[in-house]
Amino acid sequence: MENKLKPYLLLAPISILVILIMGVGILNCIFQSIGYIPSIGLNNFTLDYYKEILRDETFLKSLIFSLKISFISSFICVVVGTLLAYALSKNKYSKLKVNLLNLPIIVPHIVVVIIVFMIFSQSGILSRILYNLGVIKDSSEFTQLVLDENGIGIILVYLWKGIPFVIITAYNILKNISESLENVAINLGANKFQAFRFIILPLAMPSIISSFIILFAFSFGSFEVPFLIGPSTPKALSVQAYISYSSSDLMQRPIAMSVNVILSGVSIFMLLIYNKVFSKIYKDRY
Repeated sequence: MENKLKPYLLLAPISILVILIMGVGILNCIFQSIGYIPSIGLNNFTLDYYKEILRDETFLKSLIFSLKISFISSFICVVVGTLLAYALSKNKYSKLKVNLLNLPIIVPHIVVVIIVFMIFSQSGILSRILYNLGVIKDSSEFTQLVLDENGIGIILVYLWKGIPFVIITAYNILKNISESLENVAINLGANKFQAFRFIILPLAMPSIISSFIILFAFSFGSFEVPFLIGPSTPKALSVQAYISYSSSDLMQRPIAMSVNVILSGVSIFMLLIYNKVFSKIYKDRY
């Protein structure tokens, strides 16, 4: 009994401190979102701010934009990362190559934003190369990939770090799957694609789903990337919350906090799914 309780007792001091700090912040955010901010004269609890933003076209566009960017970037990362991880698992030099994939992961997002802007903006390196080759006559003819309303620049930043993350995660699963399973399927008449789809992919699916959930939750709540290279409209939900909170009109504070609560709610929902996936993995293995 003592051995079971010892880790929790050792973690208790710092855990209590973290929970208190986070708890106060979360409760303060919730209270402000329902209109309780005595410092600016708001003392009545109300859900009017939630009703207001849910009827606001700007908020709905921001919500759809954030969901779209998060889903597209996470989906591409998972598909490309899984296929590359599978290819690496068949390569004898895969361990070295996988270790090299740690380099893009450790690069901060702000640095990646600068790289994407330098390469893919209308005055960037790619535009200049096409101009010198005579493909375009002016930089304005280059497709706007940064600060665009489709969020392509934001997606490119997320792909930079998301694909290596999925590769590393999926590779550790795929390399431990016995090749005999795939060989048996091929001997029974399946081609390599069918063996991958019906044998390898289902075994790696829990890891793939968990990677998608992590990437989706992160990109959905991310602030610095859409703030730096996102479009002026629609804005990402996190950017919209920041603008409302930093407004000189203090009555925008409850609206900003309502947006933050919705952001947190989506993230918590994704966390519950993530926990469910890992519970299933644990149950299936043990």
